[in-house]
Amino acid sequence: MKIDKRIWGRTSEGDDIHLFTMENVHGLKVQLSEIGAGIVSLWTQDRNGHFDDVVLGYANATDYLGDGPCMGKTPGRFANRIAQGHFSIGDTSYQLDLNTAAGKHHLHGGDLGFANRKWHGEVVGNSVVFTYTSPDGEAGYPGKLTATVHYTLLETNSLQVDMQATTDKPTIVNLTNHTYFNLKGEGSGDVLDHHLRIYAERYLDTDEDLIPTGKLLPVVGTPMDFRKEKLIGQDIRADFDALRFGKGYDSCWVLETDDDGGALCMAAVLSHEGTGRVVGIATDQPGLQVYTGNWLEGCPLGKCGRQYHDYDGVALECQALPDAPNHDNFPSAILLPGEIYKKSIKFYFLTA
Repeated sequence: MKIDKRIWGRTSEGDDIHLFTMENVHGLKVQLSEIGAGIVSLWTQDRNGHFDDVVLGYANATDYLGDGPCMGKTPGRFANRIAQGHFSIGDTSYQLDLNTAAGKHHLHGGDLGFANRKWHGEVVGNSVVFTYTSPDGEAGYPGKLTATVHYTLLETNSLQVDMQATTDKPTIVNLTNHTYFNLKGEGSGDVLDHHLRIYAERYLDTDEDLIPTGKLLPVVGTPMDFRKEKLIGQDIRADFDALRFGKGYDSCWVLETDDDGGALCMAAVLSHEGTGRVVGIATDQPGLQVYTGNWLEGCPLGKCGRQYHDYDGVALECQALPDAPNHDNFPSAILLPGEIYKKSIKFYFLTA
């Protein structure tokens, strides 16, 4: 295992932004940035042994600051949406920044959420560990929260992402990874020709702003049914509320994960027949948000040297259920002092 660290750019305040490169004995290589504790590049081989970078990203470090797609990064303090930016813990109500749906709701921790912050990165053994401390009141969230994201590249051609957090006041937390995959190679067109399987029987019903109604609906008989693998593009333009609201897939599937925590369960498998590349995803998180890059148009220039277009990548985000603090029937996203938030995602890179 090799890990390299170098200066990649500087913030407007003059702080160095470091880029970390991890490579295993098989040539699988991952690059990570201190901006948003994110995945910048990931090279893996196809069935003929040819390596391509299979995740979307930008050429410049500073392009990751304030980008709409949240490219490859760690959104937080609460990933995904919170209705009207409002939630309560006990008898205390909190109002968060409003930054989506024309200023009606809260998304990914606000405009200055974790994805748009510079984390501190360091090499610890065979891992790269990023740390960010969010002060009490940041974006409206209660409590000083310290978050860490551990990336460990294994010789088994898998990448483990371990996320932890602690707080000094009752708060909410939901961390995930927002990498966009294109198994043909980034900048090679859309992902509608990729096959996807999701290990879920139900998905979250939402309103037109993609805010959950609280209903967990069965996937059977709908375009949301990925229990058997199918092409992403097969039903993406179907006349179906969830697809019309999101201009494609931008919904959360309810995973059958281990309620006791600790064990990772399969969430999804993404594959591309032409290259033979396969990515398996396992997690202990209760939800999987699938976003088919429906609004990539207009983001910063891609590493390929051209503009990305809608549907050029798919994000498979293992996370808490969106708007969980406002739904008693969803798994709790509350973190109390003395507790440790611990969640993991594992990516397996294979060929078929």
